[in-house]
Amino acid sequence: MSARPICPISEAQEYLGGISRSALYELIDRGSVERVHIGKRAFVTRDSMDRYVASLAGAV
Repeated sequence: MSARPICPISEAQEYLGGISRSALYELIDRGSVERVHIGKRAFVTRDSMDRYVASLAGAV
């Protein structure tokens, strides 16, 4: 995956360990990761995914 600041939903799922689409949308709904729209397309910000993963690592 490239170092783009935003990722399509399918790439965000992969980046977060291959989670399901519904699991990703649960994270979005909880505010754990941030979704942005460009036109009708939805993307997830890489910064928010990195912060979420870091928070998991800190919880261990």
